[in-house]
Amino acid sequence: MNAKTPDALMQQAMEANANWKDPKRYLWMLSPAIPLIGFGALTAYAIAPKKLRALAWTGPLLVHGIIPALDRMIGDDTTNPPDAAISRLENDKYYEWIVKAFIPAQYAATFLGAWVAGRRDIPLSDYIGLTLSVGAINGIAINTGHELSHKHGRADRIMSMLALAPTAYTHFAVEHPYGHHKRVATPEDPASSRMGESFWKFLPRTVIGGFKSSVKIEKERLARKGKSFWSKDNELLQGWAMSAAVLGAAAVVGGRRSIPFLAGQAAYGASLLEVINYIEHYGLLRQKDENGKYERTQPEHSWNSNQVVTNLVLYQLQRHSDHHAHPTRSFQALRHFDNAPQLPGGYASMLIPAYIPSWWYKIMDERVIRHYKGALDKINMDPENRESLMKQYAELAADIAATTVEALKADAPSTEETKAPAETAA
Repeated sequence: MNAKTPDALMQQAMEANANWKDPKRYLWMLSPAIPLIGFGALTAYAIAPKKLRALAWTGPLLVHGIIPALDRMIGDDTTNPPDAAISRLENDKYYEWIVKAFIPAQYAATFLGAWVAGRRDIPLSDYIGLTLSVGAINGIAINTGHELSHKHGRADRIMSMLALAPTAYTHFAVEHPYGHHKRVATPEDPASSRMGESFWKFLPRTVIGGFKSSVKIEKERLARKGKSFWSKDNELLQGWAMSAAVLGAAAVVGGRRSIPFLAGQAAYGASLLEVINYIEHYGLLRQKDENGKYERTQPEHSWNSNQVVTNLVLYQLQRHSDHHAHPTRSFQALRHFDNAPQLPGGYASMLIPAYIPSWWYKIMDERVIRHYKGALDKINMDPENRESLMKQYAELAADIAATTVEALKADAPSTEETKAPAETAA
């Protein structure tokens, strides 16, 4: 007989895991390809602006149209790298260079966009399209900055701020890893949205709150070293100087007519980050123990998605639960959790619904209530709308809670079944 022993089968499985290869290894290059696509579209538009006017709108078309459509066509991928391959993936420099390759392409598109926008013969509609296109590139670049902000090397921190500089959002490299990750899924976190809070109400709260948080974090860090806020070691000041230099240089290239373009693309790019923030933790709440301390962050505290194309573009940001569990883990090693709450679509597909409050609430509010099995008191609700939400969803929550109880009863063994072993033993 050729039957293998359990030890032999285990050894075979270990060898297979050790030899595992990332099936998406070269597909990850789709992310740094985005600014190259944008640069190509801007170049073609600059050569033939009258014939190729539609190319001015390449960025919004990609973000809000093509990527969501491809997500729906291709679907999900829930496969995880085996544990034995994690260390090898983390130490493979190829993935690090993919992330960093985004930055020079991003800058090329930004400066070309400023030059094109500064031309006198650009129609207003094209000017707006160019602004949104470059803003989309720099908005996606914030995810590059996000990936690098979780690394501890000084060079990685600098490159993180370089990726964030064109949107003037370099404080994110301070607030996100040291503020958001500490307070995520709590009412105290400005970057965690609340059920019943529209994106437009969330936006000023997260922008202002995140900025204030970053200043507080950096002040405290420097104070621990005996330094003032105005020290040259202040990462916020370093980041703001980078933004001023980058946007100032782009304004020199594009001239005065490019200044509204530069401001607009920065605002739109930053808004893309914040709408993703809005999506990631909507209504989710870490519960407190008897001492009033929040529980540890769990997979249940982040909305996830496994739609392939958006994950390729955003370095698997949609596997957000694993990111919060292991913030320094590189994107290629992030895992899917079956028990993590899942969005009905990828992040890109959820952007437009997030802009329209009635549509968003229709999609997400019931999903949040079902996640908490009808327990409305466990949801992170907008305090100004809490009373109305409790009334609005009382009947739905009661039905969900009752259904949950019935399901638990159906799954539980009957009294006769639990007695059977004892009777048999007797």
